[in-house]
Amino acid sequence: MTAAPLSLNPALAALAAALRGEGPAVELSAGPDGSPAVAFVDTPGFEDAAVVVRTSGSTGAPKATVLTADALAASSMATAMALKGEGQWLLALPVQFVAGVQVLVRSLFAGTRPWAMDLSGGFTPEAFTAAAQELTDRIRFTSLVPTQLQRLLESPAAPTLAALRRFDAVLLGGAPASAELLAAARNAGVKVVTTYGSAETCGGCVYDGVPLDGVEVRIGPDGRILLGGATVAAGYLGEPGLTEAAFSEDGGTRWYRTNDLGALSADGVLTVHGRADDVVITGGVKVSAAHVQGELERLDGVRAAFVAGVPSAEWGQALAAWVVLTDDSPAAAAAFSGRLAAGNAGGLSGALVPKTVLTAADLLMLPNGKPDRIGMTVRLDARHQGK
Repeated sequence: MTAAPLSLNPALAALAAALRGEGPAVELSAGPDGSPAVAFVDTPGFEDAAVVVRTSGSTGAPKATVLTADALAASSMATAMALKGEGQWLLALPVQFVAGVQVLVRSLFAGTRPWAMDLSGGFTPEAFTAAAQELTDRIRFTSLVPTQLQRLLESPAAPTLAALRRFDAVLLGGAPASAELLAAARNAGVKVVTTYGSAETCGGCVYDGVPLDGVEVRIGPDGRILLGGATVAAGYLGEPGLTEAAFSEDGGTRWYRTNDLGALSADGVLTVHGRADDVVITGGVKVSAAHVQGELERLDGVRAAFVAGVPSAEWGQALAAWVVLTDDSPAAAAAFSGRLAAGNAGGLSGALVPKTVLTAADLLMLPNGKPDRIGMTVRLDARHQGK
């Protein structure tokens, strides 16, 4: 493999040794200067462990997910087949999360030189563009979360747009992408591939609704999505009970039981409907928080939204919404709240109307670009005050 940027070399060397079985499993994190820091992890009870990735913690305590060399190899090969080639990767995500780790792992298996974006000042279009311009291979890829792509497409400078168009594929995952964002990307000439998966499946294992080669998808009796195949993790480090609850073996195939609801079309295309735990029972009526969120985001003047259930003395649970408006002035916030109260909010009426609304300049986000569901729910709960 050719030399990588200096800040990546220690992480790449440790990863390479772990993948070859010549060193202990590694866990990556961001060092003080933003470059990857390497920690070596004991993984008793797990053979062939190569990487430990902690889940994002967006809905609970992070879990240490153990990924084997074989699972990572299967994921890397399936990704190359889906993208019709191996190429040079731009690292634009924190390395402590699976999508960031996978940029390095895929580069190692492909024998190409990754380039790391400078994230010490946060994610900015200028830093992304500067890093993308350092790539030299003919075939180029990167992984982003929807928030990052949104920032890149908001009044983009010509060099940023050119850099985005130069990628053979931009993998988009970590959170649902709105139809408006995907349309904007297509109109801008950006080749986006939506991905679905998690740390427990070595990252994205379903591309544009279609499982990668070697990946199987089932819908359980409760509507939950089950993901199976060689990319499924070995389990959670030090958590045998959680491992047993989430992972299983069936006919020689290893399965991971997600917390997402979905459906498969007749030709095997997966549609994700939302989280199994986003159903809010308010006043005896079952309401999907994801559905309400989607309806809010369809309203004129709404840039993003998050909906959760909070404790309510009157309703048992009350719908509460965190809403990001395109105009964040107090007058616009008051007008929006008035629209909701008056029932002038598109498909939202009756039990679907949030009882509490908090408008803000942006969603609260975790370092990996996913919405901070717990943080926003806590603030919505405090605003609702149990009424």
